[in-house]
Amino acid sequence: MPRSPTSSLAPVLFAIGVLLIAMASYQCGAAIAKSLFPVVGAEGATAFRLVLAALILLALRRPWRSRRTASNPRVLWGYGLSIGIMNLVFYMALQRIPLGIAVAVEFTGPLALALFHSRRWLDVVWIGLVVAGLLLLLPPGNAPTRLDPVGVGYALAAGVGWAFYIVLGQKAGAVYGTDAVAWGTSVAALVAFPIGLAHAGHALFSPNLLWPALGIAILSSALPYTLEMMAMTRLPTRTFGTLLSLEPAFAALAGMIFLSEHLSWLQWFAIVAIIVASAGTVLSARQATVEPVLCPEPSPPPKE
Repeated sequence: MPRSPTSSLAPVLFAIGVLLIAMASYQCGAAIAKSLFPVVGAEGATAFRLVLAALILLALRRPWRSRRTASNPRVLWGYGLSIGIMNLVFYMALQRIPLGIAVAVEFTGPLALALFHSRRWLDVVWIGLVVAGLLLLLPPGNAPTRLDPVGVGYALAAGVGWAFYIVLGQKAGAVYGTDAVAWGTSVAALVAFPIGLAHAGHALFSPNLLWPALGIAILSSALPYTLEMMAMTRLPTRTFGTLLSLEPAFAALAGMIFLSEHLSWLQWFAIVAIIVASAGTVLSARQATVEPVLCPEPSPPPKE
């Protein structure tokens, strides 16, 4: 019996919904993390986030009970390393430039990935609109406060890590399901903890920082990575990558609400352009995604 258009579209709409929640959660966590930079630095905040998130995910998921634990460890290690490096350099960028600008620059990674997978002229139109929006988000050359070039460099490096995170996350999710998030975050924690400890020292163990650190871990890692894994195993790479163009909008709002980082009217116009491009991508997904790639939870992976 053929599927109705509504039933075929339902998994796509579900994936889009959880991805939007993940983006909002991530940016709220980033705003909290930035408030801890004066105490533990970007390196310490990254360690807080990933170590606590790994402990939470391991306790909830208990991924070692799965029959797929040793299926493809190289993919898991690559996925985890991409998480660790991406988060570390992103927080180091956040230490130097505003949240909304940092995410806008970082988005060049998923944007390049989306462009690489583009096959239709309409996709190029949406991506071009995103590029125009991102350019408007950046302050003009004669602005009173120029962007720190080192911060921009860190944000670009985070964009490369973001692209690897998407590609390797899809591969890890196809084998391990949402257990990949627990294992990947654990690998990322192994990367971040020694760096954070070397920078922050005993401040990393301050009881006064436990609650905000837990908030960062849940909002920036445990919750959004789980939701993103659900989304990226149900959406094509191109669609997932382009939908992430909403990230600068969420980041700008979080920066304004939590950090008093206000944008000009031109930059808000850029955000509207990004939202329009994302909406166009969602509409294109109706035609591009007939059978979403679902996470193979019920059965073990095939032999290599």
